[in-house]
Amino acid sequence: MERTDKNIVKKAIPKRPGDANKGTMGTLLSICGSYGMVGAAILAGKAALRCGVGLEKNALPKSVYPIAAQSILESVYFPLEETAEGKISFCNADFLLNQAAKSTAVLIGCGLSVCDDTKKLVQSFIENCEKPMVLDADALNCISENPEILKKRRAETIITPHPGEMARLCGSTAERVNQSRAETAAGFAEKYGVVTVLKGSGTIIASPGGRILLNTTGNSGMATGGSGDVLAGMTAALLAQGKSAFECAAAAVYLHGLAGDLAAEQLGKISVLPSDIIEYIPKALMSCGLN
Repeated sequence: MERTDKNIVKKAIPKRPGDANKGTMGTLLSICGSYGMVGAAILAGKAALRCGVGLEKNALPKSVYPIAAQSILESVYFPLEETAEGKISFCNADFLLNQAAKSTAVLIGCGLSVCDDTKKLVQSFIENCEKPMVLDADALNCISENPEILKKRRAETIITPHPGEMARLCGSTAERVNQSRAETAAGFAEKYGVVTVLKGSGTIIASPGGRILLNTTGNSGMATGGSGDVLAGMTAALLAQGKSAFECAAAAVYLHGLAGDLAAEQLGKISVLPSDIIEYIPKALMSCGLN
């Protein structure tokens, strides 16, 4: 097992050329949010933009669009048809697949919720989207009864489960997952061909080829709902900029923890919020020699 360090970040984040424009720095399609959980989409979107992606396209239920649009001014928005409960309707699937084809990476799952429509939507993307993808939160819950579908992916894929989500994917318990974190992540990555980021104290990043990294940054102040949405947005933003899935996952995890450490130094662990982590991403990047 290796350990993460600043060099991983430098490898994963391309130097920004002097003639860069939004079209050359990657386009991320983020399919997140639902009525009552729009904050997850906002946190992921803000984190993605702080990690340098050229264009972030937010696809979310039309009922929560006004809230998100006031929170992230820099995104492009696709207000979507929704179910009676305010969840993204499956009727948007073809439109979203078309938008994914115009993007360099896709993030799906943060605050998505689990219902028949979102299950079919996630399944459709896994089977038909040919762009690199990050599956987080409810996207993983939507396939927990059939993780075999991950073998149908036609592009690099990163999953970012916490121990509870990992347990549901494996048919186990969170306690058992935490007893063998490295083995669980590595085994899942190899079996299903996806980069597996098992979150928690000492996050594990495992590649399908057998490489395993233990993260060295982060602290208990980050144990607040929404921190995982920040990580998902960061990971997807790096993936959209063109490096390998494993490199992007490792760099995002390291940066996420480092930003949390910097926030805790200034604010104290008790008071750190996920939004604070986002605010300290620039300092984390600069401390890794990137500007």
